[in-house]
Amino acid sequence: MLDCAIIGGGPAGLTAGLYTTRGGLQNVTLFEMGVPGGQITKSSEIENYPGFFDSSKTGLDFMDTWQKQCFHFGLKHEMKKVESIEKTGEYFNITLEGGEMVEAKTAIICTGAVPRRAGFNGEDAFYGRGVSTCATCDGFFYKDKPVTILGGGDTALEEAFFLSNICSDVYVVHRRDEFRAAPPTLDRAMRKENIHFITDSLIDEAYGDAMGLQGVKIKNLKTDEITDMSNTGLFVFVGQDVKNDVLKDKQGEFICKMNELGQVVVDLKMHTSVEGLFVAGDLRIDAPKQVVSAAGDGSIAALQVISYIQEQQ
Repeated sequence: MLDCAIIGGGPAGLTAGLYTTRGGLQNVTLFEMGVPGGQITKSSEIENYPGFFDSSKTGLDFMDTWQKQCFHFGLKHEMKKVESIEKTGEYFNITLEGGEMVEAKTAIICTGAVPRRAGFNGEDAFYGRGVSTCATCDGFFYKDKPVTILGGGDTALEEAFFLSNICSDVYVVHRRDEFRAAPPTLDRAMRKENIHFITDSLIDEAYGDAMGLQGVKIKNLKTDEITDMSNTGLFVFVGQDVKNDVLKDKQGEFICKMNELGQVVVDLKMHTSVEGLFVAGDLRIDAPKQVVSAAGDGSIAALQVISYIQEQQ
């Protein structure tokens, strides 16, 4: 019987593992198919995590010390896929790939979300080398330079406004002539002089060399005209794929309360609607999608797990 099962090994899951084990729980297992670390391991440079400022180190270097610290205090790592989790009576039954079952007193789900890819040529090749999905993370790299944004929803226009205070010009490419963003968000972006809208268009190709992105080719969907725009920053905001499958029962229904986007509804203590089940990181509602925030979530969830188990005893 596990004291706590942690599903997902990004910053939220690792921090939850650190706080539960260092807080006195003896039997905590982190279920993560790959090497723990999460999406940040794909970043080539970290500048916005407090206390960590070393441009020579990558996201993989950054997370390596987290793993060592967590495992030092007794966190176990099982490189197994979790198929589902359900609460039967007082405890949770966790089904692993192949049918193996594990029982746990509590669970913290940290499976996160991944930015949806747009599918244009060069997107994967230059991801992390000019193509980004996080303006807060990477916007400063393009200070006083022009950048391009792909997307037409609230996130795209909110991030365009954020970037407009850092970059010289922001070009928003959207496949329609109308935007899905809320009217106040759209109005604020349209009133910013250095935000420019390129509608009825999409990114046809991102190109560059070994040093990274050099520019994008923008295709007008009505005329097929291609515009070549030279800049070194392209931000893609076409939605998120929330990794919530583990929270579905055998009938395909979610075991806890979710919002319309498939994100888990939690309170400020990371409690879900199911007693003893906690969620941390990008899987929850209103997640800032920052490493420092995910780590904070993980610590909160872990402290709540310790309190919950103490109360049960």
